Amino acid sequence: MSVVLEAQQLTSVRAGRTLFSDLSWQLAAGEILHIEGPNGAGKSTLLRIVAGLLQPLEGEVLLFGQPQREDPELWQRQTLFIGHKPAVKAELTALENLHFQSRLDGVQLDDPWQLLETVGLLGLEDIPAQQLSAGQQRRIALARLFYSQAKLWILDEPFTALDTRGIDLLHQRFAQHLEHGGALLLTSHQPLTWSGERLQRLRIEAADE
Repeated sequence: MSVVLEAQQLTSVRAGRTLFSDLSWQLAAGEILHIEGPNGAGKSTLLRIVAGLLQPLEGEVLLFGQPQREDPELWQRQTLFIGHKPAVKAELTALENLHFQSRLDGVQLDDPWQLLETVGLLGLEDIPAQQLSAGQQRRIALARLFYSQAKLWILDEPFTALDTRGIDLLHQRFAQHLEHGGALLLTSHQPLTWSGERLQRLRIEAADE
């Protein structure tokens, strides 16, 4: 399988504290890399470095063999990052948030109503996000997964606040993404349903501890 993502000797220092050092790995099409470790070990920082939102002290990240700094358009087109916070606009309705998100992603939604139904928000489309539950707000943010064409998904605790049905829905969507040659990098305290060669694990511990 072709290599989608490669990290080479990543080191990160925040506020004078070394979070991790000399991390290297490869992630191929059809694979998941589950980042594990205790709170404060730098899991979210690592994902933000891979997404290009933070810079490592040392090391480099490559997507399809291209460093971030050399082909930013490739990274923008082929990566999708969703952080651990919902990142929805509180004053906008569920439907308005979907349109807002899709415009930022450069996508024209073919059927926003079908998307609302898929993520379990049909009937709640006219309610401002601030009046919805944490799980419903999370579903708004995760709706991006159902239209994204990016090959690499970078997800920080995607199951947060979701009920069992929402978790099952995500697992189904992940499976579709992998079957179509996508790759997935994520942190999660939830158990994952995959095993064997498709699932890799990388555990990090704060280097200064």
